[in-house]
Amino acid sequence: MNVKLIDGSVLELPEGTTVLGVAKAISEGLARNAVAGKVNGVLVDLSHEIKEDADVAIVTLKDKEGLDVYRHTTSHVLAQAVKSIYPTCSLAIGPTIENGFYYDIDFKTPISQSDLKTIEDEMNKIIKCNFPIERFELPREKAIALMSKYNEPYKVQLIEDLPEDAVISFYKQGDFIDLCRGPHLPSTGLIKAFKLTSLTGAYWRGDSKNKMLTRIYGTAFPKKAELEEYLKQQEEAKLRDHNKIGRELEYFTTVDTIGQGLAVLLPKGSKTIQILQRFVEDEEYKRGYLLTKTPLFAKSDFYKISGHWDHYREGMFVMGEEGKDKEVFALRPMTCPFQFQAYLNRPRSYKDLPMRLNETSTLFRNEDSGEMHGLIRLRQFTISEGHLACTPDQLENEFKGCLDLAMFMLKAVGLDGDVSYRFSKWDPNNKAKYIGSAEEWEKVQNVMRNILNDIGLSYVEADGEAAFYGPKLDIQIKNVFGKEDTLITIQIDFQLAKRFNMLYTDVDGEKKFPYVIHRTSIGCYERTLALVLEKYAGALPLWFAPEQVRVMDVSEKSEEYCNEVYNKLLMAGLRPEKDLRSEKIGKKIRDAQLEKVPYMLVIGESEAASGEVAIRQRGKGDIGKMKLDEFIALVKKQVEDREIW
Repeated sequence: MNVKLIDGSVLELPEGTTVLGVAKAISEGLARNAVAGKVNGVLVDLSHEIKEDADVAIVTLKDKEGLDVYRHTTSHVLAQAVKSIYPTCSLAIGPTIENGFYYDIDFKTPISQSDLKTIEDEMNKIIKCNFPIERFELPREKAIALMSKYNEPYKVQLIEDLPEDAVISFYKQGDFIDLCRGPHLPSTGLIKAFKLTSLTGAYWRGDSKNKMLTRIYGTAFPKKAELEEYLKQQEEAKLRDHNKIGRELEYFTTVDTIGQGLAVLLPKGSKTIQILQRFVEDEEYKRGYLLTKTPLFAKSDFYKISGHWDHYREGMFVMGEEGKDKEVFALRPMTCPFQFQAYLNRPRSYKDLPMRLNETSTLFRNEDSGEMHGLIRLRQFTISEGHLACTPDQLENEFKGCLDLAMFMLKAVGLDGDVSYRFSKWDPNNKAKYIGSAEEWEKVQNVMRNILNDIGLSYVEADGEAAFYGPKLDIQIKNVFGKEDTLITIQIDFQLAKRFNMLYTDVDGEKKFPYVIHRTSIGCYERTLALVLEKYAGALPLWFAPEQVRVMDVSEKSEEYCNEVYNKLLMAGLRPEKDLRSEKIGKKIRDAQLEKVPYMLVIGESEAASGEVAIRQRGKGDIGKMKLDEFIALVKKQVEDREIW
């Protein structure tokens, strides 16, 4: 048979040669480093036999797929260790994730963080045993019987849910067997460095109606030095975690009796979001947007028109019960159908288009408890939402305008270099999730792809990530721990205008439906606050810092001048605070530094006599004296230029 390699060369090898055999035919060095292979694009074990002509690539730990195989095998070692220590537990799933893996497990008695060391010790014993890892397949009935024998009800469910023609495979290492698609390393002894990092609760299959399981997180690297470097980075990330910084610096708090995912913004957090909100609304006004303010909830009838009742109901907070003389309401998960009513307020013509509507929208989404994370994922949050109605000829320019606005906002807060772009498409294999025909979806997706290519944007495509009414561009960003979320989204909607009968009279006198673009400009304000707190370790840039200048007296003798300085700063449109406590000036300076205040003005008798201020700048220390008016002009210029420091 002929085996074609990635460089285009062809090897003639005996039928039944394994992937490892192909690697050896290329070089012994490659065979030593190989962990898996790709046969006609499908990832397989090194033991996989090739029985006909095929394209083959050898996968090593330098490849992302290779590192995933390595970490997936480590998750199986974790499962084996847990079953050895806690034989009555039941295993659920153990996939790889970015930078590591996890395993969801149903324990009969709860475990804690302190138990992870015992599990690690058992894992090291398994690795030292260097058990060969062998793959085998079973028919459905025997597969179910095997997992039932080992008291694995979650594995039985997984098997029962597989398609009738699915290949049901298992992997065996020592006396441990696990249901798995694979591939895996050839043996447990190839794992060189790993660490169990944390545990948390997770619902089976992510559904809050199901049982809460224990999720054990871990990571693994080919070399101990790489693991140590990663763990060091994680410790540094913990110090920048907005959950830690935001609470310590008093930007926000949470209260158990209020509920998970419902943050209380404290004065600093509220002020920062107010600054950003005003900045966004003013910029949108300059770009031709019309401000709306719409209800926070509506009757179920309204959501049935939009399609949210059928496609998004589980993510909504529903109030009331259906019945005679009763109405069911729901808090809004998005603003689009509400803003459409501004368009529908009177008949429209092509002369009214494009119509750009914006709103600072408070939204409510019934997120699973396991998904909550500080200000990054909440059940109540506020976004810079907007909807544009336009003709087909206007679509490209309006989409580009939305992207330009988003990039402008990202640059203003200093996040422009931290994002990536994802073209989110529908999943043609799950048509029930969407509205519209396959032909309509392909047409609009091609339009969007052409726009992105014309812009020259570097993006990845993702099936199944579209909104139920149209494709979208997601601007993605990672938090300090590497978890990726969507910060800003721009969507092309070709369906909802029809559902709400949003017609316009075109130049030819015909009634037509506009395209609708759904977009945010700075995304979710709470999420943006979390991300900038992490990026700047709490030292927010001067222009949107909640406190820009702190005025402090050396003694009571300069208190009167301090008040005068404070009032002038306030009247100049800056955000000052005073520290006139009966404390030593050294303590006042240290407190301001710990609170990440951009400027500190130290005022003693000499400054009061000369009309000057002694200035300390965050990150630079003492930068000398200056007349108060000169200082005000300096700071206002830095704010106007939106300097990032």
